[in-house]
Amino acid sequence: MALRFLKKKGYRIIETNYVCKLGEMDLIAKEKDTLVFIEVKTRTSMHFGPPQLAVTNFKQRQLSKVALNFLKEKKLEDVKARFDVVAILLGQKGEEIELIKNAFDLNWP
Repeated sequence: MALRFLKKKGYRIIETNYVCKLGEMDLIAKEKDTLVFIEVKTRTSMHFGPPQLAVTNFKQRQLSKVALNFLKEKKLEDVKARFDVVAILLGQKGEEIELIKNAFDLNWP
């Protein structure tokens, strides 16, 4: 669902479920001249709040470490990059998808 949505928005998907010893990144894509690290969060209700609230400070630090590892591994340290979140709510009204660009900055201890 997130892949289709992002492709319609002009993102070119580079990797899905990138895994390294530091963790996992749901999607890595290019949008124009920017490399985008994307976390996808899905919920079936708003009982615990919107899906994007699950991207906590701890999660941001973990995703930052994974992104830095990817950049180093691929020798892309000098590219423009950002973090986006795709929030998916599968509720009674059907699916609602929200793209949050620049959802957070590099969060390094």
